[in-house]
Amino acid sequence: MRQLVVVDPEKCNLSLACIRTCPTKAIKIEETHATIVPGRCIGCGHCVMVCSQNAISYRDEKQIVKDFLASGSKVAIICDPSISGEFVDITDHRKFVAMIRGLGFNYVLEMAFGIDLLAFRYRDLLHNFHGKYYIHTVCPPVAAYVEKFEPELVENLARMVPPYVVMAKVVREYYGDDLKLVYATACVAAKDDARMHKDDGRIDGVLTFIELRELFKEFKITENNVEYSEFDPPIGRKGGLYPIRRGMLQAVDINQELLSGDIISANGQFDFKESLSEFKSQTGLKQHLDLFYCEGCVMGPGMSPGGKKFMRRSEVIKYVNKRLKGLDLVNWHEQIEQFKDLDVSRTFKAQDRRLPMPPDSEIRRVLHEMGKSKAEDQLGCGACGYPSCREFAIAYCQGLTNYEMCYSYSINKLHTFINKVNATNEKLKKTKEALKDSEEKARAGEMAALEAAEVTTIMLDKINAGVVVVDENLKIMESNHVFVEMLGEDAQTINDTIPGLKGAELSALVPFHRLFASVLQSGQDMLNRDTPFGNSIFNVSVFTIKKHKAVGGIIRDLTSPNVRREEVINRARTVIRENLETVQQIAFLLGESASKTEKILSSIIDAQKLGTDTTSSEEKTDS
Repeated sequence: MRQLVVVDPEKCNLSLACIRTCPTKAIKIEETHATIVPGRCIGCGHCVMVCSQNAISYRDEKQIVKDFLASGSKVAIICDPSISGEFVDITDHRKFVAMIRGLGFNYVLEMAFGIDLLAFRYRDLLHNFHGKYYIHTVCPPVAAYVEKFEPELVENLARMVPPYVVMAKVVREYYGDDLKLVYATACVAAKDDARMHKDDGRIDGVLTFIELRELFKEFKITENNVEYSEFDPPIGRKGGLYPIRRGMLQAVDINQELLSGDIISANGQFDFKESLSEFKSQTGLKQHLDLFYCEGCVMGPGMSPGGKKFMRRSEVIKYVNKRLKGLDLVNWHEQIEQFKDLDVSRTFKAQDRRLPMPPDSEIRRVLHEMGKSKAEDQLGCGACGYPSCREFAIAYCQGLTNYEMCYSYSINKLHTFINKVNATNEKLKKTKEALKDSEEKARAGEMAALEAAEVTTIMLDKINAGVVVVDENLKIMESNHVFVEMLGEDAQTINDTIPGLKGAELSALVPFHRLFASVLQSGQDMLNRDTPFGNSIFNVSVFTIKKHKAVGGIIRDLTSPNVRREEVINRARTVIRENLETVQQIAFLLGESASKTEKILSSIIDAQKLGTDTTSSEEKTDS
């Protein structure tokens, strides 16, 4: 059997309304939703009523009842007297009875007669007073609350079954035990309580009035398509007043005088708990307790939502007055006499669900972590559903709550979070501005670099010498057109596809690549060498751009007339300068200078000869 009350995690928005209304704190908060603690729940159903998201529901038994009606068995239904406060839209109670018969019920009975019978038993109990005060047990949530949370008062519970079980016993004796019996009520707790009663008091299914309305709608039954029909006997008298405060007491004229009466009648989730607390404290509250959890059954969770308490109360009274006018008192007395010895007894047992009290040190720790170490910080606003911050801290230690349920804690945490977010946003704003500034500078630098690259390319192309720049892997980073032309047609073909021969391996293009490798490895500022290349002699000057990372080279073709003339002048100047220095350095330096002079002049002569030969060859070719 499905749990009586359940929460749909998908619908729960953690409003905590259910926590605030639950009298036993049978609801705890998981990470994302509320959940029912079955052993602590008394089935009052008020969490269902207050949940605006309809995330909490009670066990639906419509299908169980439909199966009974389709089974071919005889099926009877007992109607709680609250029907007059619920079905005000149905103009005549006889139409209501006919609509129920239209669903397939064989017998339709009021519970009022069972209440009359039970009221006599209560009158006998109270009149035969022997010093012990009793708590009435007609309301299932009240009895369950005492068993679970006031177990010391179990002995004070009146050992009598609720009215619907009394009526079930009457129906089974009156119509036979071979029928299915359904109870229609405003009480959700009755769905579980009814299953505790066996044998002749057995109830096979329980429908709330909301479920009964849903069945009317499903089967398209309205008062317009049925004829009048009366309730089946036995018929009740004043038991119909049961759904309103003190109604059952008035059924058999139990003394309710303020001066001479000895019964306190209380209803509502707060008054019933307070009356039990005072009853237990033995402070002079020496009276019997007539208690209802709801504000009368007319305001039970099985009633349609939005009903007005006093209007429903008025409808109940009007209905009972109307029924009394047509009541056959003689027959009623005969039937009361017939069932006066009906066994209505039951037993109760303590089922203590109170949780152990945590040590005071743990309570103080929780309060401290919540920022409520000082008394003035313990607001006790009740938003969490607990009467005080200390009660909340106790529940936290018992595993029923979490810090986020505390309104002030959540607000403070939210403010702290907002401050952190604001601080983070401010940092992000500054970082964004810095990044923007950096990006602008980077863009400006990039533009400058592009402009510089363009200028460099133009300048390189204006230089009347081959220029090449390589990286640490001897791959060309930049070169000018003179360098490409020096290398020949193959290089020029590659240059058409890859301008500047960028990315090409220098070692695959020139034999003097080792000069570049040497400067890269040594990191020296400059290396100058003359080296043959085909029919030419190149003067190669290699210099460091970025130590061990990039080097550049300037290559001049010494066989070129312009370069040859310039080179003769430069080298002659070098000879003159060095010979002037040797005049002052007599011996060794003179020999060294002469030797250098000889080499330089030989180089010039070779270049001259090569140039002359080349020119002659060209002239012959042209002719």
